[in-house]
Amino acid sequence: MLNSICITGGAGFIGSHVVERLLSEGHTVTVIDNFNTFYDPLIKRRNIEPFLANENFKLFETDTRNSDEINKIFSENNFDELIHLAAMAGVRPSIENPVLYNDINLIGTMNLLEACRHNKITKLIFASSSSVYGNNKKVPFSESDPVDNPISPYASTKKSGELMVYTYHHLYNIKSACLRFFTVYGPKQRPEMAIHLFTDKIYNGEEIQMFGDGGSKRDYTSVDDIVDGILSCRTAEYDYEVFNLGRSDTIKLSELIKKIENKLGKKALIKRLKQQPGDVDQTFADISKAKKILHYNPKVSIDDGLDQFINWYLQTKGN
Repeated sequence: MLNSICITGGAGFIGSHVVERLLSEGHTVTVIDNFNTFYDPLIKRRNIEPFLANENFKLFETDTRNSDEINKIFSENNFDELIHLAAMAGVRPSIENPVLYNDINLIGTMNLLEACRHNKITKLIFASSSSVYGNNKKVPFSESDPVDNPISPYASTKKSGELMVYTYHHLYNIKSACLRFFTVYGPKQRPEMAIHLFTDKIYNGEEIQMFGDGGSKRDYTSVDDIVDGILSCRTAEYDYEVFNLGRSDTIKLSELIKKIENKLGKKALIKRLKQQPGDVDQTFADISKAKKILHYNPKVSIDDGLDQFINWYLQTKGN
């Protein structure tokens, strides 16, 4: 069945991959994106440039905090589903500007939930984050674990978003999935994220910063697997659920840097710094629930995923 799907943040890293997949399947896709300056807006414009000529694609340049604009877009377009990916992302920047993160991630989400309510949209996918687990000592992280101790404003806004989505599910029968993404990487990754940043600096012979002793661990997950997980939510049977989307396989920061060095054939210039406030010691997803309900099955290994990313980087940035 072909649907009309609204994607907020659809010009971003993950969003543009989702748009590409949905258009390839024949759906009508409407993107809402404000092209903010968190990173170069030209990157996001390049992300969506291939879609602009597609008759099934629409773009609205507006901010989710603008309730009048959001209500107008929803009332004039007959959306079947909302995939809400738009947010201010990043742990460390949220500590520097918590008011902005609260404003965009909470007010924006509330406006969209209200638009869903008033326009009878009954299917919602919300992008949450593994950061909600904080420094959970029990690993791997399970959706049933307590998440009452976030250690950054970004994490607290994502946990709050999950609660808001549940409330609207309960009151207005909106079928909802909150997806806790675990360190997504791949082609078109945001430039400030670790794999992109390290690759760029190592390739160009510039110094990279390694916070802590290199022993922190992350559950790096290919954007291809994340998109599979997002799209499987569209057809799976549930009412309201929280799902981890990760690979369930961790790698130390120091080992990640070595892999990038080996694939580029260049040595990293490393500046060691103390651990940063808000950074968690590790992320590690228990994906048994997503496997059972969504039939989620991540396929891309860290080595294959790094190859994909570095090939994209060399084709687009390294020349």
